Amino acid sequence: MTDQAAVEKLKGKFSSSVLEVKEYRGEVTLTVRAEDILAICAFCKNDLGFNMLADLCGVDLLAMGGAGPRFQVVYNIYNMKAKQRLRLKAPVAEADPRIDSVCSVWGAANWPERECWDLMGISFNNHPDLRRILMTDDWVGHPLRKDYPLQGPDRESYQGREV
Repeated sequence: MTDQAAVEKLKGKFSSSVLEVKEYRGEVTLTVRAEDILAICAFCKNDLGFNMLADLCGVDLLAMGGAGPRFQVVYNIYNMKAKQRLRLKAPVAEADPRIDSVCSVWGAANWPERECWDLMGISFNNHPDLRRILMTDDWVGHPLRKDYPLQGPDRESYQGREV
């Protein structure tokens, strides 16, 4: 199956959920509604053969100045048989940064979802073990957010080294 065929099948099945399709340098990215991410990912795996979640990460668009949602969750998936990649992006609102977990589709989503929650503050509904993975349990905030203090919580700002 070609990239275009996969996109057409996704658009046919989830016509109201596919918000945008972009191709750049041979890579296809679909922006989809966050509410439908679990169904879309299950379709990609079961019907389109994307049997591997290669990566999952969060993106903070605060500095982009757009009017859209502040966050995105990005899924890089791979069809090992066809040697085909596909990128899915799901916008997530700042007011309630949450999206459904895809651990039931790809077990490999467990730790990347935990990392995304720990560092970006995006919560994953129905995640089997959503807790900090990199920061200590008593850490305040999510350090990869663009509005997070550079020196960390409750610290004086860096003044330079005294020689």
